[in-house]
Order: sequence, then C-alpha cells, then structure tokens
Amino acid sequence: MNISYLLIGGNQGERTAQLGIAREKIEARAGRLTGCSSLYETAAWGKTDQPDFLNQALKLETGLEAAELLSVLLGIEEEMGRRRLEKYGSRIIDIDILFFNDAILRLPNLVIPHPEIQNRRFVLAPMAEIAPLLKHPVLGKTIQELLNDCKDPLAVRKLL
Repeated sequence: MNISYLLIGGNQGERTAQLGIAREKIEARAGRLTGCSSLYETAAWGKTDQPDFLNQALKLETGLEAAELLSVLLGIEEEMGRRRLEKYGSRIIDIDILFFNDAILRLPNLVIPHPEIQNRRFVLAPMAEIAPLLKHPVLGKTIQELLNDCKDPLAVRKLL
C-alpha cells in the first residue's frame, strides 16, 4: 500500500461543499483517507485579485502508483468543473499530490515532492496538523521545520 499526501483547495462556489465532494470522490476512486486536516482559509497565492481559498491536507492509502493517482485526481478535477484557463487563477477544485511515499519523481507532468511545498504556508499549515514529523525527502527537514522556516507572508486561518 502506498501513502500519499494531497492538498485540496478551491475558491469558487460553495468552497466547503466542494472540498467535501472532492474527498468523497478521492476515497471512492483512489483509496482510503486516513487523515484529514482542518479547513484553512488564505488569500490567493500568486494571483491576488481573486477570492480567498479554502485548503485541506489529506493522507491517502492507495494501491495506485503515482502516475495512476495523478490521472484519477485530474479526472476528478475535470468532473467537478475545473478548467485550467490561467496560471494561479480561480478554481472550483485543485488537487495536488504533495508526497508519494518517500519518492522523488521528476516526470514531464508530475514532480514529487511538489516543488513549492516549502514556500507555501497554506500547504505547510494543514500538513503540519496531520504530519508534523514527515520528513521532506529532498530538503531533509520535517514539515514542522519547514513551516517554522517559511517566509510566505500570507496569513493562513484555521476554520474547522
């Protein structure tokens, strides 16, 4: 069984409901969710003239390999209405693979660990809630250490 950590998020529509739908679809198609962080709200990162995002970190046990998991997750995004129109633009749902076991992958359409983890407080805060001692296989620091060192100025507010 593989262990993957995901980040789900969105800033369109009924955000809390959309994250719930995404969790249900992930569990139905990709494996068993064994950890879910609280919901976190943050201002948009990268393109700031849009509504705030809700984000949540998930721990997933899956029989899928990384590329297969990516395919399933992209299918869920598309089914939920995700359209990739502009980089960092508004979206109904975004599902990112952050970690997959302790793998270091550099594929044309998939980089694991996600290359921006250490720069994004909205990723690190929910991850620190469910896996503070998880060690980044490239950087050699725990999630909690990365959060402590993070220079991202955007406030991240825990909701539920």
